[in-house]
Order: sequence, then C-alpha cells, then structure tokens
Amino acid sequence: MATTKFVFGLLTFVTVGMIIGALVQLTFLRRLEEVSGKSRWAIDEDAQVLRLGFVKPEVISWSPRIIVFHNFLSMEECDYLRAIAKPRLQISTVVDVKTGKGIKSNVRTSSGMFLSSEERKYPIVQGIEKRIAVFSHIPAENGELIQVLRYEKNQYYRPHHDYFADTFNLKRGGQRIATMLMYLSDNVVGGETYFPLGGEGNCSCGGKSVKGLSVAPVKGDAILFWSMGLDGNSDPKSIHGGCEVLDGEKWSATKWMRQKTSY
Repeated sequence: MATTKFVFGLLTFVTVGMIIGALVQLTFLRRLEEVSGKSRWAIDEDAQVLRLGFVKPEVISWSPRIIVFHNFLSMEECDYLRAIAKPRLQISTVVDVKTGKGIKSNVRTSSGMFLSSEERKYPIVQGIEKRIAVFSHIPAENGELIQVLRYEKNQYYRPHHDYFADTFNLKRGGQRIATMLMYLSDNVVGGETYFPLGGEGNCSCGGKSVKGLSVAPVKGDAILFWSMGLDGNSDPKSIHGGCEVLDGEKWSATKWMRQKTSY
C-alpha cells in the first residue's frame, strides 16, 4: 500500500511539473514575440499569403459540399479587386447551352468583368490565387480567370448550376468541379447566395423565407462549393443563385476551377 501511494505521488508530481514547464515555455515564447513585435505567423511569408490565423473555415453542408471561409480576404484585397473592376464593368451574360457563348438574359441582372491574364500576374492577385488553390486543394492552373461582379438594388441571379451542359466549354479544361465565391462589400441587405437543395430548413433570400440554405454577404468571407460529387459526376444539388439585393451594392469575385489546366 505504501509503495502504491509513493508511486502515485511521484507520478502526480511529475505530471504537475510537466504542465508547469509547458506553461513557462509558452509564456517565454509569447514574450519573445512581444519583444520582436511580430508573431510567428507574421515572419512567415507563406503564412501571410495564406492568412493563417485569420481564415476560419466552417462546413455548412456536406450534400451539397459547402464550406464558408470567414476572413478569407483582407479588407485591402477586397477594395483592390473592386478598384480594378469598376472602370470595366459590363452587363453580365449567361452561357448559351447550344453555342457555349455568353448571351444576355433576365436570369442574371448584374454587371461584371474578368481579370486579364496579365492582371493574374499581379502580386496581390497571385496571393489570392495561391490561397484559393491551397484551401480548395485544386491547382491554380486549373482555375479560370477571376470574375468580379456588382449587384445593385433589385438585381439578382436566378438559381443555376456552374457545371456546363454544352460540349464547347468542356474542351477548355474539362468540367467545372468547384467554385470559390468571395464577398467584396459589406452593408448589403439581401443579396444572399442561395442553395435551394442545401439543408432541410428555411432561410432568408432577398427578404423572403424560402426552403434551403443561404449565406449572407460579409466582406472578406468566401464560399467554396463543389459542382461535382465525390463519384466524379455533376452534383444537381449544387444549384445556387444570388438573391435580390434590397439595399446597398453587393460586390463579389468568383473563381471557377476545372478538371484540367484551363490556360
């Protein structure tokens, strides 16, 4: 009995000592960071590009697969993309399933533009592209050029699929497998991204209560969703739309990813 008590006491002493030692070590490291004025992430270039410590993933649906990345973009990155896009906005189009070309339609009432191949080489854009590739696990070269969109009051995008139904677009990089949609503005009423077949309850969409799942616009947040299921087939549940904007302007940036290299 005495031996058992001695061993138990010794183990308790060692355990407590280890905990105290770990706390002292953490305190020492934190003080080193405070003295240097930089955190361990701040002195790591890759960590800065990926915004490690800032980006917070939240899985909101497994079928369809949807992840919200809070704080995915910095406020400066959001403003930068808007500034590039604003002078070149044009009325948005949709894909014609017969020709594969863009046509105007009342299904989509926003305005937008695509960044150019040259703008894709800009350091800030490259950083965003790298972040998208890492968090989506899809190579950057499989991505299309980023499209920036502006939705003004009463504008919307009716529910649709991002995957192609025509053969013309499939020749350039194969099918779209996933989409990263990034919010660039705040103070928007309405304008949610709406998934009619996501979730089992109701959600808000342009001031109305509807069945499905929606994500409200929050500047810097991003939504990653897959148009292709784990079985390699297009996922009909990935149907989504942009709810009507009731007040303010909704700005977003979209990156579509393909099965193969797009460019």
